[in-house]
Amino acid sequence: MLMEYIIKLLTVFALGAIELWAAISAGFVLQLHPLETGMVAATGAILGVLIVLKLGERMRTILMHNRKSEKKKLGRIHRIWDHYGVEGLGMLAPLFVGAPLGAVLGITLGAPVKRLLLWMSLGIILWSTVFTLIGLLGLAGIEALAR
Repeated sequence: MLMEYIIKLLTVFALGAIELWAAISAGFVLQLHPLETGMVAATGAILGVLIVLKLGERMRTILMHNRKSEKKKLGRIHRIWDHYGVEGLGMLAPLFVGAPLGAVLGITLGAPVKRLLLWMSLGIILWSTVFTLIGLLGLAGIEALAR
């Protein structure tokens, strides 16, 4: 019983490191408490970002080797970056592209690692809370309809 519970938590944690939406959905499917689901998924997502940021300098060097062609490909992203900056990326990336890919984008665009980590973490916490509440309200609605 305890091992099954630990496996459920590790599953949500690992999925959180890859994709926040999937982790929270899995937590509900695995019948974990919503608070556990949100916290474990968020922690996994933050770990995913930390891993990306740890490898960031090497990745930045590789990704930006041919800066001119990359800048053309990222033209729209650069316009958005110029307008919203690291704060906007940190708050929106977990929702639209996922936290790890958002961290890669931030590194590629030259974001300071500490600021990127702060804003990505805040975005992860925000969206984990929102997704968990949506899941909880959805379950409550389904239960109300079943009565």
